[in-house]
Amino acid sequence: MDQSWYHALRQEFVKDYFRKLKAFLSSECGSNTIYPALHDVYSWSRLTPLESVRVVVIGQDPYHDVNQAHGLAFSVLSPTKPPPSLKNIYKQIRTEYPDFKIPSTGDLTPLASRGVLFLNACLTVRAHKANSHAGRGWEQLTTAALRAVAQREGSAGVVFFAWGLPAQRTCAAVGIDETKHLVLKSAHPSPLSAHRGFLGNDHFRRANDWLEARYGAGGGIDWTCIRD
Repeated sequence: MDQSWYHALRQEFVKDYFRKLKAFLSSECGSNTIYPALHDVYSWSRLTPLESVRVVVIGQDPYHDVNQAHGLAFSVLSPTKPPPSLKNIYKQIRTEYPDFKIPSTGDLTPLASRGVLFLNACLTVRAHKANSHAGRGWEQLTTAALRAVAQREGSAGVVFFAWGLPAQRTCAAVGIDETKHLVLKSAHPSPLSAHRGFLGNDHFRRANDWLEARYGAGGGIDWTCIRD
C-alpha cells in the first residue's frame, strides 16, 4: 500500500474487523484461488496516491475470472478485452469527446496515474464466485478510504462518480460534503442498466468543467488517454 494511504488508514488495521478479514483471507489463500493477485490488491493506492485524487470511480466487486482483476475497479489486464460495463464507459467518453478512439485494451492504469481513483467496495474475490468476499470487512476499509478522500485537508475538491444504487449508498455512508465536492449520480454502466441513465449522463465533461473551475485550466482529466 502506498504510504499516503497507509498513513490515512493506519487506525483501521488494528480494528477487530480487519484482524478477522486478514484471518479469513489467509484461510482463503490456503484453499482457493483469489483475485486479484495479492501484489495487486492495493495497486489502486500505488497508482493513485491520496494527495493526487481528483476523481473517484466507485465499483463493487473485482472480476473473478483469470487475467481480469488487477486492483482497479472496471479495469482488466491485457490481453483481456474490455468487459461490457467498461465498453459502455468507453462509449460514453466517446459521446462526450468524439476524438476518442475506443481502445481494445481494458487497462485503466493511464487514468489511475492521472488522478482517477478506481476503487471497488470489496478488494478480493474467490475465483469464479462473484461477491464471495463481500461482507467480510473490505467494505469498512474502503469506506474509510473514501472518507479520507472526502476529508483531505488542503484539497480544492473531488468528483465522485456514483454509478448505480450500491455506489450511491456508499457515498451516503461516507458523508460527503457536497458544498466542497461534486457527486455525480446515474445508473450503472452495466448493459442491464446503462440505457436507464448512464449513457448520455455527460459525467466526464461535467467532471472536467467542475475541476477546471476549481483547479484552473488543465485541472481536468484527459479521459482520452487510454490508447492501444
